[in-house]
Amino acid sequence: MSKVNVNPLYREVQYFRQLWLWILIFSISLIAIWGMVQQLFLGEPFGNNPAPDTVLIVIVIVVGFGFPYAFYKMNLTTEVRDDGIYYRFFPFHLSFHKIAVEDIISYEMRRYSPIKEYGGWGIRYGRKGRAYNVSGNRGVQLEFSDGGRLLFGSQKPDEFAEAINLALGRK
Repeated sequence: MSKVNVNPLYREVQYFRQLWLWILIFSISLIAIWGMVQQLFLGEPFGNNPAPDTVLIVIVIVVGFGFPYAFYKMNLTTEVRDDGIYYRFFPFHLSFHKIAVEDIISYEMRRYSPIKEYGGWGIRYGRKGRAYNVSGNRGVQLEFSDGGRLLFGSQKPDEFAEAINLALGRK
């Protein structure tokens, strides 16, 4: 039995850092915070049917602070090791998922349209299979022996593909 190298041949960690996304997130957050300030500190009810103060505080904690923090920490980590591809989309995956090199029949670097092909970014299901992507329009698409496909968005698809090539050569 051969020993598996746990040091990755390739590792990439990607975060949601698009300006347009953060403008949207902070706008929603600021509306919630403003509602609390208006109702609790200025004494004016927020909206036509204002929520009780305690509910408004909970909304501000969740929407005003929790939601931006969760998006800040959210990330896609991909690793290529000798025995396969490991990926984790935090906080949805708390541990890595493994794709064994034996299950991969082909792979290709490619440009893709996140919205047209997969309906956006994140963990997506589209007409061309599943996708895990955070930003951009480049990635590596894997094809499996069962006919399934999985695309990983990447800022460095050439390095990602080269590491897959090395791993497949070592099996």
